Amino acid sequence: MNKVYPRSFSHIGLSVPNVEQAVKFYTEVMGWYVIMQPTDITEDDSPIGEMCTEVFGAGWGSFKIAHLSTGDRIGVELFQFKNQENPENNFEYWKTGIFHFCVQDPNVEELAERIVAAGGKKRMAAPRFYYPGEKPYRMIYMEDPFGNILEIYSHSYELIYSAGAY
Repeated sequence: MNKVYPRSFSHIGLSVPNVEQAVKFYTEVMGWYVIMQPTDITEDDSPIGEMCTEVFGAGWGSFKIAHLSTGDRIGVELFQFKNQENPENNFEYWKTGIFHFCVQDPNVEELAERIVAAGGKKRMAAPRFYYPGEKPYRMIYMEDPFGNILEIYSHSYELIYSAGAY
């Protein structure tokens, strides 16, 4: 069997109810950089309009988008669609699709409190240790102010899972 070269992660797109508020949250709380300020995109025959029609289908109308970048150069696209709605239960983990993304911060507890202070919430009572008493690897599930689930790791994914975390 031929080995496949592991691809790098480029970016993720998040839907939010208010792109300006999301830019404020992610720049002030997470420290991410703004690459492109919130911009209106309209359904038309421009190259971006045509591309969006291919992806969304005809009749999407318009949306706002902003581009951010994390400290390790991963892109984050924030989308505000005109007919945006929050699901009744936003955490539908059993359905196909992305149900969370993860960031890394050595001070899990401090970042969790910053998220709560900015309008987000904890999905767990407190951070958990992967190897209690042996290693300082911690994690917690959170929710941003817009209903997106995010996880915080204290250490890299490779370190946490290299010894089989559970």
